[in-house]
Amino acid sequence: MKRLFALIALFLLVGARDPILVPEVSQHEIQVRQGFTGTELLLFGAILDPDGSRAGRDYDIVVVLKGPTQAIRLREKQKIAGIWVNAQSSDFRSAPSFFAVASSRPIAKIVDERTAAIFELGLNWLQLSPIGAIDPAQQQRFTAGLVDLRKRQGLYSESARGVRISEQVLYQARIALPSSVQIGRYTAETFAIRDGQVIASATADVEVRKLGFERFVALFAQEQALLYGLLAVAVSVSMGWLAGRLFVLV
Repeated sequence: MKRLFALIALFLLVGARDPILVPEVSQHEIQVRQGFTGTELLLFGAILDPDGSRAGRDYDIVVVLKGPTQAIRLREKQKIAGIWVNAQSSDFRSAPSFFAVASSRPIAKIVDERTAAIFELGLNWLQLSPIGAIDPAQQQRFTAGLVDLRKRQGLYSESARGVRISEQVLYQARIALPSSVQIGRYTAETFAIRDGQVIASATADVEVRKLGFERFVALFAQEQALLYGLLAVAVSVSMGWLAGRLFVLV
């Protein structure tokens, strides 16, 4: 909170002309240790006119928390002769590992579809960058499938009234991060919107780090992928052999 007030004072001193949006997060670093069960991130801030007064007419706030992007391949299952097999697949160049949107009102009541698509203000306007030529209907089906899958995993979410605004000055939103969140840098983008137009925006960063043995394993898997794979296979074979020996002895 002290940092928030300091940033507001700084913007007032430099003589900004546009509305001032100052975002802050409760944690700039989330440490993932053994037994980590997830956490809740508080995003809050203020919006003021350049003279330091409240920002005049009513406005809406939309907060978008996005995790590191990754290239993925999504496969569709198809039942053939009573057996589920892999059928069609689609590749995406930049699917965010985590994506959460919270707004003071439903997005459709705040902006039009064009503005929502430009700023990715919701799961319906998430830009996944499919790779290669793909039929639009098929692309929509795979996109919907990916969004549904990650919603069930707690990695994608949307809250139409997840932002609370006090006195048209202060706002806050709470976003849950599950235990399966990916490590890396997350960006919290905040948009102040009035009459369907984005009048101010700002970004804050959150770093998710693994500590202890989990960090060692994660770094080893990234830096020595081949050796990590061979060790994983060796451990699996050893455990299978040991289980077989114990079964024989019993």
